Amino acid sequence: MNRVRSLANVESLERLPYEQAMPARTTYGLIAAATQRFPQRDAFVFLPDGELATAARRISYAELLAQVHRAANLFRSLGVGPDDAVAIMAPNIPETQYALWGAQIAGRACPINFLLQPDHIASLLKASNAKLLLSLGPNGELDVWGTADKVRALHPVPVLQISVGGVAAADVPVFQELLAAQSDTLAFDPLLSPDRIAACFHTGGTTGAPKLALHTHGNEAHTGWFAHCYYDFDETTIEINGFPLFHVAGAFVYGLALLAIGGTQVLPTLSGMRHAGFAKNYWKFCERERVTALACVPTIMASLVNLTVDADISCVEVAYTGGSPLPSELAAQFERKLGIPVRNILGMTECAGLVAIEPLAAPRVPGSAGLRLPYTEVRVVPWRGGAAQLAQHCGPGETGVIVLCGPHVSPGYTDAKRNAGMFAQGWLVSGDLGHIDAAGYIHVTGRAKDVIIRGSHNIDPGLVEEAFIAHPAVALCAVVGEPDAYAGELPVAFVTLKPGMQCDPQALLAAVAPNVYERPATPKRVTVLEAMPVTAIGKVFKPALRLRAIEVKLQEVLAAVAGGTSLSVQAQERSGAVVATVTIAGLADAMLERRLRECLAAIAVTTEFSFSG
Repeated sequence: MNRVRSLANVESLERLPYEQAMPARTTYGLIAAATQRFPQRDAFVFLPDGELATAARRISYAELLAQVHRAANLFRSLGVGPDDAVAIMAPNIPETQYALWGAQIAGRACPINFLLQPDHIASLLKASNAKLLLSLGPNGELDVWGTADKVRALHPVPVLQISVGGVAAADVPVFQELLAAQSDTLAFDPLLSPDRIAACFHTGGTTGAPKLALHTHGNEAHTGWFAHCYYDFDETTIEINGFPLFHVAGAFVYGLALLAIGGTQVLPTLSGMRHAGFAKNYWKFCERERVTALACVPTIMASLVNLTVDADISCVEVAYTGGSPLPSELAAQFERKLGIPVRNILGMTECAGLVAIEPLAAPRVPGSAGLRLPYTEVRVVPWRGGAAQLAQHCGPGETGVIVLCGPHVSPGYTDAKRNAGMFAQGWLVSGDLGHIDAAGYIHVTGRAKDVIIRGSHNIDPGLVEEAFIAHPAVALCAVVGEPDAYAGELPVAFVTLKPGMQCDPQALLAAVAPNVYERPATPKRVTVLEAMPVTAIGKVFKPALRLRAIEVKLQEVLAAVAGGTSLSVQAQERSGAVVATVTIAGLADAMLERRLRECLAAIAVTTEFSFSG
């Protein structure tokens, strides 16, 4: 294994011809190679519920590959070809894994967020050229089937169901039964190649027209293979992966990266990390399964750092996190309280989940998202006039927009018209503002684009704004992200009203919420303004609203622990990063300042404190 400690290790690896650095150039090839080496090792340990007394379901690599073969044979027998998709609406359980990788052999996989509104899901099926829909069947813990029923009414397509607990809808074929009737070896030549499309993943919160990023087998194999060099993982690694497979974190960053090397993924229940019983027994499951790695986003870390350690967790070697900005203080608290090293990740759907990883074998660099992947190029270029200036370079430490190219970069969206501004001259324009330091570490300091990241979930503010503007009292609406200790960001709405109209903010939110395109996108709060901040040409100036949202949030959080002490918050942008200044009435009080700092530890905003006395 080529262990990465520094950029020099990455550059050393790159001296090998690319084909020699990888055992396979397709997702199927990586899984098959790992199975050949470790047929009896556990690929998955599925926890049916959150009770320690309940036996886990264990799937070996040999069984995984056999079931992937059966799924591919099934999909091909149902007419799925290389240009067709299998749409998948199901949680991260073994059957969904069989479907994801089997669909990539027969045709294309299109995993879909089942929390989206049915009309959006129907549009994704159409855009992906889905030949069939695979859904979790009727289930008391997770109601996906109700959504699937509404989707097929909008976009008729053959439907298969995954039955859990022996419950199944009448007159709908059961996936497991159909698999059992298939051969456990491939019955056809899939003609796989690195350039063949393997999947399409929806991204950006799904705007009015479907936005599906295409992945080639080469894209996914690249991130799936090289991640372990940074993670310091091997076939003995046991990781908790509670992420859904419609997100690149669950599928590749914490998924294929383990399957490629023969590691084990613990899949926690149908509800994943949201299962209350599992969350309560999290550390005990770590001890029982001898977990060595935690797959996180900052929201999960914020929960775990406050969860009583009631088990022996000396087996846990690292917690990896990504999806939204990692507050440095949260990482420091996690390491200090739990003794588990934290490392950060930067990823995008449009590059199969990974841009950079912070190596475990090197010290954590606060504020960093790590080093670029091998055989890729990451640059920082100026951002002017709403566009990346690709012909120019920013120097070390200089802020600009992050762009990248390499074998993991998607060929584009299913709708090529959506490529403008994102894919240009062979580069993927991330929309993230940041810089690269002298050691090659990438630092993200903000976003040039408006997508709000709630946990690891992308929210399109434009669709939320449309829901508000449809209200008869609303003239203008702007939705921005408010920092949050648990979710990273939460959407908040600023509105102006039409002349002569009056509306209570809470009443307005209650009226609009049912029309917001998905539940996680519903704003936490609504603020009614006399006038929107605008630019010289009349466009809404969202940076000013983001600063105001930060001020409101920090004022709210700090006031709760200030014990009646008066304070004020002012947020401003400095050199591309936001800094909040907290002014506290009275003489300097070190204990008060420490309490205030601690309550903001999980909020990703740089904060300065001063006393007025």
